[in-house]
Amino acid sequence: MFPDFAPRPHIVAAAAAPHADLVAEAAGQLDALVPCEGWTVRDLAEHLLTWTPVLAGAGRGAPPEPASRALGDDWPDVLGRERADLVAVWSDPQAWTGTTTMTSSELPAPVVGTMALCELVLHGWDLAAAVGRRVSWDDALLEEVHEALAQLTPLGRQMGAFGAAVDVPPDAPMLDRVVALAGRDPGWRP
Repeated sequence: MFPDFAPRPHIVAAAAAPHADLVAEAAGQLDALVPCEGWTVRDLAEHLLTWTPVLAGAGRGAPPEPASRALGDDWPDVLGRERADLVAVWSDPQAWTGTTTMTSSELPAPVVGTMALCELVLHGWDLAAAVGRRVSWDDALLEEVHEALAQLTPLGRQMGAFGAAVDVPPDAPMLDRVVALAGRDPGWRP
């Protein structure tokens, strides 16, 4: 049912690296739009607060039930701690082996690890776009994320997690190709 997803624990920390600065900047712009249709920074922050611990728990084989979480004054710090936990879990090659659960579904661990990795890059880009900042990752990392997304997006589109791919030239920057594959317009501006 699932293609073979390559474990990628070696790039999880680098994928998360820009987040702390982006979250700090976005924290003062909660009503700013993000590239996810109909969402604001507040919506994206609540999404991250809801799913980051679930993805981290899945890496341990025991995720908590997803629960919507409203933003408290300390949400950037809370999210920072939870993101650090997610990075620690999915940077361990052992987390990428066997199966795990994600809410009530059993999935191959590499599928969930790939979801966590792609979330870090895509939502990092979303935050950067919302606050009008450029964000970048090494092209080698982005090539791996693009390859992973190419496997993940068919399933994600069935679940409503990704929109249709956006056309970009084949020589577009790798980050543009990554976000376009996930259904985001690389030229999006608030």
